[in-house]
Amino acid sequence: MTKIPRLLAFALLASTAAAEVAFSPNLADIPANQGWVGDTTLLNLADKAGAPAIRSTKPAAGGAAHLVWLAGYEFTDGTIEFDARGQSAPPQSNFLGVAFRVADAKTHDVVYFRPFNFRSTNPENKAHAVQYVSHAEWMWSRLRKERTGQFEKGLEPAPDGDAWFHARIVIAGRTVSVFVNGAREPSLVVKELNARTGGSVGLWCQGGGTITNLKIVAKP
Repeated sequence: MTKIPRLLAFALLASTAAAEVAFSPNLADIPANQGWVGDTTLLNLADKAGAPAIRSTKPAAGGAAHLVWLAGYEFTDGTIEFDARGQSAPPQSNFLGVAFRVADAKTHDVVYFRPFNFRSTNPENKAHAVQYVSHAEWMWSRLRKERTGQFEKGLEPAPDGDAWFHARIVIAGRTVSVFVNGAREPSLVVKELNARTGGSVGLWCQGGGTITNLKIVAKP
């Protein structure tokens, strides 16, 4: 096996790191619509250990999701990380996640969580903890009916639905992998259901809940 000289190996690692662009958007700009586009109705600025956070307060029942995305931002492959906290009750009360491949308010992909299902005693509900959808063609209801169990899964180990959890979403080519709380194995792996290779990144919320520490690491 050919050995790579130490200095050359270091240079290769540095080159790889330099090729990735890390970006932590300022969530405090969302309520003021500064650098963000979308529906900010009832998306309030909050705080988590000194970091700005966005709290959604709109009731989920009968209400549409709120999507806000970065203006003029283009993302292809890489990782999207964030911390979120919802609530374990009542059912259907909180849906929290991130959008990517965002073209506009109607055309985007989302990975979102249902904290009220994290530790549900009903096995079917527990299997609906994390979801991928591709708006507007592939909504959750169509996926659950036509591709049952393929685009939503449970979380093991299941987090406390009332506690903060960390999500890391890896997008590589057409594959989306979702990791929760530092797990080595993904909770959900899917193939994207659209033909777009780029688009913006944003927050997607319905009902109550809080998101903070959004970090995007884009690969060229």
